[in-house]
Amino acid sequence: MATQDWSRTELGPQESWPQALRLVLDIMLNTPLPMLLMWGRRQIMLYNQAYASNVGTASAVPPGGTVPAMPPSAWSWNPQAIEQAWGGHSLVFQRQPLKLWRDGRMAETSFDLHYTPVRNADGEVAGILCTLAPGSAAALPAAAANDGHLRILVVEDNQDAQYLVCEMLRAFGHEVSAAANGEAALELLAKAEYDVLFSDVSLPGMSGVELGRTALQRQPRLRIVFASGYSQSLTSHLDFPAVSMQKPYDIEQLQQVLQGLH
Repeated sequence: MATQDWSRTELGPQESWPQALRLVLDIMLNTPLPMLLMWGRRQIMLYNQAYASNVGTASAVPPGGTVPAMPPSAWSWNPQAIEQAWGGHSLVFQRQPLKLWRDGRMAETSFDLHYTPVRNADGEVAGILCTLAPGSAAALPAAAANDGHLRILVVEDNQDAQYLVCEMLRAFGHEVSAAANGEAALELLAKAEYDVLFSDVSLPGMSGVELGRTALQRQPRLRIVFASGYSQSLTSHLDFPAVSMQKPYDIEQLQQVLQGLH
């Protein structure tokens, strides 16, 4: 991001960007999955190197300008779905075949397409993030369809940090809900079952440790992951099972922790 002359693009200089755009670009440019972002109704197109490599335009500068007359296939295959995303709906389409230009010819490749609305500070949809994951091997029976995909409740009072971790988890294919404090998290736990509680240790009011203990009493099969910017002394003598992560952590560490929960 630092080497790109953004003032020459439709986005303008970096210091004028909204915080939501900064966060999404950080996710895109530090994630190995192909990602494509449409920002605003002017449809400014941004994508990472993984996307460029997948669609055969690896020599192009990843972030760019407005959508060309012939839009990317991940954007044009289903206009109704895109409009639903603009309306605030997160969407997933499994094994969607896309026609891509590769090695001088048209080729068809299947992807699982994840469309995530990106909201501005007022809660309005300012853009849509599309993540392209390798197509699922096959349609699974309902009972097995969630294998590897977790229902995760994220509890983080810092809104920027909450947004970032939620988007990373959604990019991995997980179903994510979020709360800013322990009390709000317990309300969500009363309404739905979750696989994982991913909580900051230091929260306003109820601590993350107290939340984890109470959550396990309500949902005994819940797995607990704590994240903290302090030493792990706060979680080293717990009276219940939990995994602790030291902030800051990277995407690979987060993936490894979640894979270890299966």
